[in-house]
Amino acid sequence: MLEFQVDRREPVPLHDQVAAEIRRAIADGEAPPGERLPPARDLAAVLGVNSNTVLRALRGLRDEGLLAFRRGRGITVAGTPGRSVVVDQARHLLEVGRRHGYRREELVGLLRQLPYP
Repeated sequence: MLEFQVDRREPVPLHDQVAAEIRRAIADGEAPPGERLPPARDLAAVLGVNSNTVLRALRGLRDEGLLAFRRGRGITVAGTPGRSVVVDQARHLLEVGRRHGYRREELVGLLRQLPYP
């Protein structure tokens, strides 16, 4: 089963947090194509949220083409987001930083100083 938690203190809606964690698990290979996800009610129980919250997240991921809903077979991972947009952007940042004389640790320090939206 996917292992993650939602943070009710975050300003990000719970369904967006659930979708982001599943999206990350797919991008990182923790949930490979063809893998069956637990039922929404089981995920909801583990996360301590309403099953409608989980269903909203799952529907959004289905609309993105990451999940497939099949009657009698449940919800399966349908695809991968290719290279994660975040990983691609992080690599780009490292390249730009290197060209401008920054070390990786300095870039990490700069990121930590920025407010997280």
